[in-house]
Amino acid sequence: MGHRTPVRFLAPLALVVALVGVVVVVQASRPDSTDSARTAGTVETTPRRGARRQVKRKTYVVKAGDNLTVIAERTGVPVDAIQRLNPDLDATALRVGQRLRLR
Repeated sequence: MGHRTPVRFLAPLALVVALVGVVVVVQASRPDSTDSARTAGTVETTPRRGARRQVKRKTYVVKAGDNLTVIAERTGVPVDAIQRLNPDLDATALRVGQRLRLR
């Protein structure tokens, strides 16, 4: 057998390091429930019997790809209520960063 060098362990070691790096990046990019943009203007309510604790937001910050239906599903506020609370709202021209009243 030929001479074995410790260099042959570098490729598998580099692969493991790269995989760990990918896992760290993916975990860091996951949405966090403590995101200040999502929790701005929140008020905790008392939980209903058998229900999980819910947070009612006063405003919602529009994100890329949002439309009124998606916002209504995320917040639990019906589309007609969002339109009533935001009379100047153009549902076809939502802008990223725009704040919508929810209550």
